Amino acid sequence: MSAAVRGSTFRRKALAAGALTVALVGGLAGCSEPSSSGPGTKGSPGSGTGAAEKKPAAAPENPVRLIGDGSTAYTGAQPHQPTWKKLKPGEAPPQFVVFSWDGAGEDSQKLFSHFRNVGKKYDATMTYFLSGVYLLPEEKRAMYDPPKHSAGRSDIGFNDAEGIRDTVRELRGAWLEGNEIGTHFNGHFCGADGGVGTWSVEEWKSEIRQAKSFVKNWKTNAGLRAEQPLPFDYDKELVGARTPCLEGRENFVKAASELGFRYDTSGVNDQVWPEKDHGLWDLSMHLVPVPGRAFQTLAMDYNFLVNQSPGTTQGDPNMHRYWGDQMRDGLVQAFERSYRGNRAPVIIGNHFESWNGGTYMRAIEETIATVCVQKDVECVSFRQLADWLDAQDPAVIAKMRTLKVGEAPAGGWSAFLAEQPPAPAPARRPGSRM
Repeated sequence: MSAAVRGSTFRRKALAAGALTVALVGGLAGCSEPSSSGPGTKGSPGSGTGAAEKKPAAAPENPVRLIGDGSTAYTGAQPHQPTWKKLKPGEAPPQFVVFSWDGAGEDSQKLFSHFRNVGKKYDATMTYFLSGVYLLPEEKRAMYDPPKHSAGRSDIGFNDAEGIRDTVRELRGAWLEGNEIGTHFNGHFCGADGGVGTWSVEEWKSEIRQAKSFVKNWKTNAGLRAEQPLPFDYDKELVGARTPCLEGRENFVKAASELGFRYDTSGVNDQVWPEKDHGLWDLSMHLVPVPGRAFQTLAMDYNFLVNQSPGTTQGDPNMHRYWGDQMRDGLVQAFERSYRGNRAPVIIGNHFESWNGGTYMRAIEETIATVCVQKDVECVSFRQLADWLDAQDPAVIAKMRTLKVGEAPAGGWSAFLAEQPPAPAPARRPGSRM
């Protein structure tokens, strides 16, 4: 993004998202008001629910090993990662909540750094989906060769040296605090005219390679060789993504599965337990209630925006607080129906924006403060959620998938996930040996 537009925050990105076609979805399910008293305070980490306490940060056993031009480095295992355990027979699963940010970058609003502090305050680990062009300076824009567009084209612009330095600082700190760095790819092209929904599998692979390259070579590209490296190997760190405007998922998932990704969050789901698609966990965002309205919408700031102030990011100031409260209450209601029902993970997406006076940023912060402190709740990154899912018995995940939105298991979790009796031994035939 150029210096001229840097302070305006990456606005064009989501406003290009007219193809988020699920803005209005009929069939409101479970729209009761959240209870005035919470279900309890959060227990100590690792107390039941298949979780173990997060490991404290420790100095790496090996010295820092620079990778390539020193833009990234191997520094050992990521700090503050939980060690998940398989659920015991009859044990209730944790209530997972994932907060994630599309096109994460630090600009004059300092929202990236702000939500890092929010995460630390409420023990919430998050996923930051970095747009690769946020680490590419305007004067090097020709290095980006987007599918179906001319070289140097980007619908969200590029950055400048100061913006790259600030963004790298936040990425570095976020990872060391245990958060995940995913990708939102590069130029954020939406729609029928060369948008990501028209890209082939091979074009997606090109886009992924370029997103990685901009992260792995930001020092050289921006002339910031004296800066500290990002403390991870991005080839290994990058295991998941969200596509621009939620378009192009079918071919992206095919490409991602061939490139070793572990999850995708580019679709639209109901609040049920996830399953795999082409070997990737489908951790798509959920449809959630819109309090006071007879429909659901996607759990993202942009989708509440287009339902509240269509066509503008600066709607009636007298409505800002109401709109923010409406989003917060909808997200909390979605949390409550999972928490007290099927315990399906709650997946929420956002942008670092100040739409409608910043009311959606307030809504997210208040949601984090409300849900992440509850008992048996784990606010995690997508990667951590995928780790937990992979640690479980597939038959248990399949059984939990039979629960509908908001449906609590009949007889409670102890009966629903009780250990199944061993299969009876085959009947002995006369004259046979056993």
